[in-house]
Amino acid sequence: MSVKAALARTTGNVLTWGLRRLAHRPAGNLPGKVALAIDPELIADLRSKLAVGSVVIVGTNGKTSVTNLVADAFEADGRSIICNRTGANLQTGVASALLQGHPAEWGVFESDELWLARTLPQLKAQYVVLLNLFRDQLDRCGEIRVIQDSIAQALKSSPSTTLIYNADDPQCAAIAEVIPNSTIAFGVDEPMGLEQNTVADASMCQRCAGMVSYHWRQYGQLGSYYCETCGFERPALDVAATQVNLGARELSFAVEDRRTHATATLTSPQSTPYLVYNLLAAWTLMEAVGIPTPVFQQAVDAFNPRNGRLQAYTVGSHPVLLNLAKNPTGFNQNLKIVEQDQSPKAVAFFINDQIADGRDISWIWDIDFEELASQPGTVVFAGGQRKNDLQLRLKYAGISAELVEGMEEVFAWMASTPGYKNAPAYAIANYTALPPVHEELDRLAQRNGEGVALAEAAAPAAAEAAESQATDELEVAESQAAPSQASTSVTADESAVPAEDPVPSAAPDAEQGTDPVRIVHLFPDLLNLYGDGGNVRALAQRLRWRGIPVEVEAVRFEDEVDLTQADLVFLGGAPDREQRLASQRVMAMKDELAAYVEADGVLLAICGGYQMLGRIWLLGDDEVEGLGILPMETKRPGTARERLVDNMVLASPLATRPVVAYENHAGRTYLDAGVEPFGTVLSSVGCGNSEESHADGARYRNVLGTYGHGPLLPKNPEVADWLLTQALERHSQRTGTAFAPLAPLDDSVEWAANDVMVQRLGVKSEA
Repeated sequence: MSVKAALARTTGNVLTWGLRRLAHRPAGNLPGKVALAIDPELIADLRSKLAVGSVVIVGTNGKTSVTNLVADAFEADGRSIICNRTGANLQTGVASALLQGHPAEWGVFESDELWLARTLPQLKAQYVVLLNLFRDQLDRCGEIRVIQDSIAQALKSSPSTTLIYNADDPQCAAIAEVIPNSTIAFGVDEPMGLEQNTVADASMCQRCAGMVSYHWRQYGQLGSYYCETCGFERPALDVAATQVNLGARELSFAVEDRRTHATATLTSPQSTPYLVYNLLAAWTLMEAVGIPTPVFQQAVDAFNPRNGRLQAYTVGSHPVLLNLAKNPTGFNQNLKIVEQDQSPKAVAFFINDQIADGRDISWIWDIDFEELASQPGTVVFAGGQRKNDLQLRLKYAGISAELVEGMEEVFAWMASTPGYKNAPAYAIANYTALPPVHEELDRLAQRNGEGVALAEAAAPAAAEAAESQATDELEVAESQAAPSQASTSVTADESAVPAEDPVPSAAPDAEQGTDPVRIVHLFPDLLNLYGDGGNVRALAQRLRWRGIPVEVEAVRFEDEVDLTQADLVFLGGAPDREQRLASQRVMAMKDELAAYVEADGVLLAICGGYQMLGRIWLLGDDEVEGLGILPMETKRPGTARERLVDNMVLASPLATRPVVAYENHAGRTYLDAGVEPFGTVLSSVGCGNSEESHADGARYRNVLGTYGHGPLLPKNPEVADWLLTQALERHSQRTGTAFAPLAPLDDSVEWAANDVMVQRLGVKSEA
């Protein structure tokens, strides 16, 4: 052992002792952080504490639960382990676990996707289990392609590691294609009969510039996929699940290792589609390391992580389920759990935007909250640091949600409302919002007789999660350079809360006739990176609330469109590969789009769509010809590649109040002299077009281009109504019907969400 390694070990052990004995902290990250600063190769040295080897669990969703389940199964089989059970999944957390653990046979470690490249080269794990890759924390992680490349490089650095991967995920299969490592592919070899959510993160083929198709799709991008252009398809499954039964109280499925012909039937009292994949991944690993199925099933039956992931409580007379969800796919799968319960119930969502969550919460507009609107007796609450944004998103889904600080207010409302005194409650929170909700439910369960044992057992996990959260935020930063009334949209019976329209509707305009306002959404299958489709949702809803008929035409990549019959066109942004493909269609429409604009057609373009409107724009690393509709150019600032990523507040001539938005772009846009920007940056953060301009976007005729997403329009109703006013004028010219001014709406929820960000960024609102 080197002097540096010995000093690092000693320092880490002293810190662990001090934190645990004196500060009464769990010491999940700090000892590893300090020790790695002394000896960056510490993990390689500590690897000798593992007599047999190690396993690393990685993926966007489910890795903490799978890590704990695998750890339980190893211990149930009599194998000693070292494990970072509480989700301290950066390099520091792995180092801390190794420092603090007694010598063992196996290491079972959870790893953040981007940090695998720092951990695996030293750990040289026998197995990496790759669960899935979904869009998550775009402001920190960037495009999924960046994560794929990082995982592939990590595996190449450890060629003896076997990759166990979800072959139903084309983004995982793409990694398996390019690495030299041995691989084991698992998947579900039949459709599970799920109603599809709208979000899929892999519309394009992973190998070529074609579009991917499906024999069947489970959820997100998972399923049996293929590309007609190049032949890329789901690999042959080494381990396959069949006969999946998602019952009301239990799931079961058959599983077969097609290499060894081993078979089994697995069951769980939690019946969710993503749990099928989690159990399948874990069983595949069990087969690889020789743990018998009865032992694994015993671990599944006894599994109770008590870390807020699918954790059940009883608070008073209310059964409660708490779970983590931190991206659209995770939330949509949680909604499936809620929808299985047809009884009157309360659902509380908690959203934070701390560094570890990602500051950008535009992804909430990709969650299918509309599914809750058809659930009788479902009462919804919004909490967390971004509760106003969440309340606004729910409003546009047709759900009136009450703002709350925590679950105690939810239970108080249920106790005072007929029909809900014994009703179930669901709490769904993102990453940093989870620990305080978890701690609150532990406390409420203890107070209401759930038992001191549960609360005491959960308290260390809650403290560990809190410390992990704080340290993870620091590490992530370094790695980056009581309600009085609530309402539900549908009532179960007379005892439920009265249904309310989320906003008062204006009377239909008789002069408008039946010819609808036509909104064209160009290529949503490719250009919808930052919840930009929420802009289209907002425009359409604001017309419907006024009784104005509207038709939204989603023009997919292979579709044709007649812009002469359009009243408003929306063009969004995308990752580089998707934007490259979409730009081919957009450039082919150059003359048609120019004619539409010159005929006073209304066009909203955001981020990449905005860049395309100029003479020159950035396509990856290349400067390419644009549409030339706006007199501007988008370039890189010299050799710099830093992205402009932050909230921003603008003053715009289109609004009397501040405009709030979020930017995330690498290109800098330079307007020709005399071109009017969309707005001037008022906040101390946020840049807009470039660092020097202090302005964002551009305007020309009825064209509005901007880097502001989030999406832009829901929190800025004046801008939305300006666009709709121009679209109604276009509609009048196109159809010969009389134009009626827009009736006012109750925008109090919109302005509340706007005000929160304006105040946070220190900008004075004139309202």
